[in-house]
Amino acid sequence: MAERRSCLSKEAKDGLEYLKRKRLQKMRSDSVNETVDFSAMARSGGDALRPSLASRGIRLRVTSSGAGPTTKGAFLKEKVDKFETDDLKWTERVSECPVYRPTKDEFEDPLTYLQKIFPEASKYGICKIVSPLTATVPAGAVLMKEKSNFKFTTRVQPLRLAEWDSDDKVTFFMSGRNYTFRDYEKMANKVFARRYCSGGSLPDSFLEKEFWKEILCGKTESVEYACDVDGSAFSSAPGDPLGSSNWNLNKVSRLPKSILRLLETSIPGVTEPMLYIGMLFSMFAWHVEDHYLYSINYQHCGASKTWYGVPGSAALKFEKVVRECVYNDDILSTCGEDGAFDVLLGKTTIFPPKILLDHDVPVYKAVQKPGEFVVTFPRAYHAGFSHGFNCGEAVNFAMSDWFPFGAIASCRYAHLNRLPLLPHEELICKEAMLLNSSSKPESLDFTPTELSGQRNIKTAFVHLIRFLHLARWSLMKSGLCTGLVSNTYGTIVCSMCKRDCYLAFINCHCYSHPVCLRHDVKKLDLPCGTTRTLFLRDNIEALEAAAEKFEKEDGISDMITTDEELYTYPSSITLAAAKEDGYSLYSTIYFDFNTKLEMTSGNPVMSYEASAPCISSVTDDYVNRRAPNCSSSSDSKILEEVASSSNKKTRFFTAVKDEPIVTDNESDGSDSESFRVKRRSFKLENRTVVLETRDSEHHQDLKRLKRPQNYHEGRCSASINSIIKQEEEVALVISNRKETDEQQSDVMMMKDESHFGGFKRLKVKGLIKP
Repeated sequence: MAERRSCLSKEAKDGLEYLKRKRLQKMRSDSVNETVDFSAMARSGGDALRPSLASRGIRLRVTSSGAGPTTKGAFLKEKVDKFETDDLKWTERVSECPVYRPTKDEFEDPLTYLQKIFPEASKYGICKIVSPLTATVPAGAVLMKEKSNFKFTTRVQPLRLAEWDSDDKVTFFMSGRNYTFRDYEKMANKVFARRYCSGGSLPDSFLEKEFWKEILCGKTESVEYACDVDGSAFSSAPGDPLGSSNWNLNKVSRLPKSILRLLETSIPGVTEPMLYIGMLFSMFAWHVEDHYLYSINYQHCGASKTWYGVPGSAALKFEKVVRECVYNDDILSTCGEDGAFDVLLGKTTIFPPKILLDHDVPVYKAVQKPGEFVVTFPRAYHAGFSHGFNCGEAVNFAMSDWFPFGAIASCRYAHLNRLPLLPHEELICKEAMLLNSSSKPESLDFTPTELSGQRNIKTAFVHLIRFLHLARWSLMKSGLCTGLVSNTYGTIVCSMCKRDCYLAFINCHCYSHPVCLRHDVKKLDLPCGTTRTLFLRDNIEALEAAAEKFEKEDGISDMITTDEELYTYPSSITLAAAKEDGYSLYSTIYFDFNTKLEMTSGNPVMSYEASAPCISSVTDDYVNRRAPNCSSSSDSKILEEVASSSNKKTRFFTAVKDEPIVTDNESDGSDSESFRVKRRSFKLENRTVVLETRDSEHHQDLKRLKRPQNYHEGRCSASINSIIKQEEEVALVISNRKETDEQQSDVMMMKDESHFGGFKRLKVKGLIKP
């Protein structure tokens, strides 16, 4: 490791030197306190101390009160009492996951094949698929010839266990070193050959034991791992059979049966694949995919990779064991079952599967070789490591059976006040309306798995529409709604619970505090006054008609009685209480406004001091959850301030324009040395953006990041905030704030009103029909 250390970043080198000093200080301190035979010490020159120290398992911990920050203790390897280190026979107790070998005909459509194996394979959390097609253009040739100037920066991963308390967590450092594909391969092969005096492969079972020995008590301090690398190693050559197939990971998220095809925004690592280039013992920590999505991973070349997977059905049991046996209470951000989930989202937690086996949590193993795919199923926790130099690629996708899992994830994100990455509500509505407009009836042409997936979509949609109707009725009955406007925006994020809102939301007089209908309007304390405008989709009647139609179908009515709270949290509105108060499902709702909302003939203009962004601009939280370490409390606080403070500027996208967005290609200069990485900008299609240009200092602090990072196989998470830079200046004229409450309906004007379109005043009066 000494050869590579000189090439590491100053942060990483300082961390290593700091640890050496701490070790020396600790040994000197122990030598003073230890009772020893001075004659023996004189004879041995102090060597008499060393056996007793080693036998006691000295703990050399770096704490925040020491000479340096806790992140610089990331390389320190010490004995951790909660993990037994003597016996590695447990590795033989981990069962293999299913392995599938589809024919070329079965291999034609990836999602159709995955739907076919889902009932069996999902029970294991992960499965392996051996490709019948072979790439004729090697990954190395693609990355060195087809992609000019391909380079990447590695992360330094400490090879040790952590106590997982406030004083001892694992941090991943940026190495500060750029590699070409060939240079990294040479470095990784040299490390392997130096350790094992061999250039060839070794038995998988041997290397599995070697990895855990190294993690527990080995001498290697760290490895370099190139995760979240922009690009794909599938060849674009028409003659390459694998690259031309639908199993090319560039195509998977946009296939006809993929739910993510409906997204208007490309998300790196989710809808677009990313590369993972590893070396001996580079690892991806225990994690679950964002929004409980599927993931598919292809091994292009190199050494094998060991995977551990826990089925989604055992996810809560997994989290319970981690909460009680791995984490200490002082690092849990919340009580209950969400505590461990929140920390695990940082994707830096590594521990032996033995602790899961000892607590009856099912764990399965896969050894992935070149030419093989590994699929992880919704809500399946997984982790693993590389056996040597290799190159893999991964992407997310979702099918119709994902919606129940997506609902659970959205609810948990709301519990934790975390920004969502996907517009779950929008995906439900669009997929449901496609089913509603389909001329093909349910018949034997659909497989049982496909029919089950359709029922999942319809059930989720009915849940959502039921709640929205009840919430609108409750809002009408309260008489607190002062106006109704057609909602032509894409999905926005609630400023209070961060849930995504597509169908409806409430906004204030200054249009800066969008709130979903899951909150009690009476308790809203809006600083700009009491004006509460309801933004509602103008096709709401068609949506409700579709939900009513679905509810009458066989099997749907039985499914809508369960899991309703997933779609209503944090609302306290209950259907039973509403029925007692005269509520009738799917009845027409009329609003009678006590005050008239004055609006310009064009469109309302927003100040963008909102605390909630549009779903397509939640790069901040996306980066925070997909980069090196969520254990940095200061970084997490920064993110929360950007996400929730009403004094922060934010983004708000419409879905009615086709103008491209210009992004800033410079990286954020405010990043700490530990987490400075190259980032990639989202490809935002069919969107426009309006920003307030006031407060230029704040705008500078939140520049658009060049490349948001994700950690798909252990996607790590740097806390960095981003914002899109406008080419055009927007001139805002703010109405006189000293006018009376009756005059508060004056809105701010914009120089370029063409950014917005489609707002219509809806004239509705009356009461709810019986």
